[in-house]
Amino acid sequence: MAIIETEATLHEAHRDNHTHRDVNGGWLRPAVFGAMDGLVSNLALMTGVAGGAISRQGIILTGLAGLAAGAFSMAAGEYTSVASQRELVEAELDVERRELRKHPEDEEQELAALYEARGVEPALAREVARQLSRDPEQALEIHAREELGVDPGDLPSPMVAAVSSFGSFALGALLPLLPYLLGGRVLWPAVLVALVGLFLCGAVVARVTARTWWFSGLRQLALGGAAAAVTYALGNLFGIAVG
Repeated sequence: MAIIETEATLHEAHRDNHTHRDVNGGWLRPAVFGAMDGLVSNLALMTGVAGGAISRQGIILTGLAGLAAGAFSMAAGEYTSVASQRELVEAELDVERRELRKHPEDEEQELAALYEARGVEPALAREVARQLSRDPEQALEIHAREELGVDPGDLPSPMVAAVSSFGSFALGALLPLLPYLLGGRVLWPAVLVALVGLFLCGAVVARVTARTWWFSGLRQLALGGAAAAVTYALGNLFGIAVG
């Protein structure tokens, strides 16, 4: 009885700890990329014009313009990209669906060969393929996963990608603007807020990756800081030249 209870406990522990995060939902990549891009691009844009000795009003206007233009650009780009990818996958699924309808025996043999290539005994591979091919939709799903590497029922949504990228970009681009919007007149508070935001974003990303939080945070901090420093230097150089 103790053995049975122990085994049950082990099975429950495995079930509870063997769950995976959603990696195909279509929101994580555009959200992360949008926040990082908003922070880095708007920080670099604002430091560039600040280096050229632009007034506070000019920096605020530049930051707001960068936020709006970047957010709409990111949303449109993500929507088009994900929609095109989804349409391509759906077109390939239509091809596979026609093949299953016109040549079911060949497709069944193809599926059996796939399982056999993975180490399943030939007779068992043929039987598994035969049973799985009884349901056309199930057969399509299996062929799509095996041949295309996609799940027909879990394709990314263009609208989710667009909304995620728009909101995250706007939020990221707003951070370096906040000190100016709250009455600041010098650049360093905006740079500080943006760099802290970059580090925090990098640390948050580490929660869904294999990287440590401090490494991911410092990497984003270094990249964003380098971009701000370069654009500030260029803005200063061009400002002197134009002046």
